[in-house]
Amino acid sequence: MTPKLFWKAAAPIICALMTASCAGSLPISTVAPVRLSLPEAAMRPCALAILPAEPTAGDLDAAYVQRGAQILACDGARRLAVETLLAERAMQDAHISEAAKDRP
Repeated sequence: MTPKLFWKAAAPIICALMTASCAGSLPISTVAPVRLSLPEAAMRPCALAILPAEPTAGDLDAAYVQRGAQILACDGARRLAVETLLAERAMQDAHISEAAKDRP
């Protein structure tokens, strides 16, 4: 058998193997991943009260209370952003697992 005849005989087998390997690959998903929008409160920067140039004892007390409320609001916004992110990831994971179940 000459080398030319070998390649003529092997070409159909090689083409069949290449086609079979492509047919067995996973299809590319055309569905866009799930995206949730962040609430406005989660995107707003946190503000903290500042003291005037010459603070009095009343200014200190007022700033202490105001900062406590602002820290609570900022922590709530952070928690809201984290919960939104975790919910989005859970939805994406569910979508991926459903797509994997649908594949033969």
